[in-house]
Amino acid sequence: MPGDADRGELPRDLAALGFTERFQALFAPLSEKGLVPGRVSRVDRGLPLVLTEEGPVRAEPAAHLRETADGPIAVGDWVALARPEGHDVTIVEAILPRKSAFTRKDPGEQAIGQVMATNVDTVFVVQALAPNGPNLSRLERELVLAWESGAVPAVVLTKADLCLDAEALRDEVAAVALGVDIHLTSAVTGQGVHELHDAIEPDQTVAFFGASGVGKSTLLNALVGADVQATAEVRETDGKGRHTTVAREMFFLPEGGILIDTPGMRALALWDADEGIASAFPDVEELAAGCRFADCTHAREPGCAVRAAVEAGELPERRLDSYLRLKEELDRLVEKQDARARAERSKADRLLSREIKRYHKEHGR
Repeated sequence: MPGDADRGELPRDLAALGFTERFQALFAPLSEKGLVPGRVSRVDRGLPLVLTEEGPVRAEPAAHLRETADGPIAVGDWVALARPEGHDVTIVEAILPRKSAFTRKDPGEQAIGQVMATNVDTVFVVQALAPNGPNLSRLERELVLAWESGAVPAVVLTKADLCLDAEALRDEVAAVALGVDIHLTSAVTGQGVHELHDAIEPDQTVAFFGASGVGKSTLLNALVGADVQATAEVRETDGKGRHTTVAREMFFLPEGGILIDTPGMRALALWDADEGIASAFPDVEELAAGCRFADCTHAREPGCAVRAAVEAGELPERRLDSYLRLKEELDRLVEKQDARARAERSKADRLLSREIKRYHKEHGR
């Protein structure tokens, strides 16, 4: 697994790490308390590797961060560090408010979110053109999460050298990635790599997200100009790849700019994605505004402008089906969140009742 040495000397200049005026202002009150700023470049088993002006340090989150909505700490976070007297471990005392956060539902059964990366300016959704072509339904899901994150989405299409008609597939992607820049690339021939590099500003943080085997790590190596991430061939039988990237990690481009690489994600469930769906499906949302009923489900209601567009051939039925599936998934998630909240309130009520009974018993009331 590549370590810090493989990436060369890590930046110590806070500006190179993305410490903009916004984060400087947010950190000012913490600086007065003697805390030190740093940015999380990797997290291993809950312990973040934090880059500071003094160099990288392995830190331990303060106990109170595990109980807040901002925790746990994620790659890309700006944090406030302390070295309490008598301690030999650096402590993360606070997480600065995030500019953006790419979040999915935790792959487990619980209705909780899992933050993949934060403070990202551009989310590059990576899809492979070969061997099976881009997965449009997954791409729509990825774009929903990318829009919801607060970052600007873009699509990167890899392995153009293995595709007979890359431009035709690009057009298919453009039909669902509305209002999104699309980059056609090949890490083997170099096609589009220079243009993609130019699209990353020196003061920007970008992130790669996509399934295993789409070529994220190979493209990262091409952008960095060194083999900083391990790569592996995809299976010829189904075109699926193995996880070669094992952790979300921050890398630095030679001419400036930060790239967060992430492991391939099989499960990509939605999390709080109302705005993301609206942004990823502007065509459907615009049509829905013309429906007779404000709560139209676009199923069998009379006066449904969306269904009318499908029947007229103006909107692909696959596109509507994808939209409806994502909306339904989000509705189920809300139900789970409500049930979890009710269970937590019930538990809290029971504990309070026990404490009241104990108090009355001890005080003879």
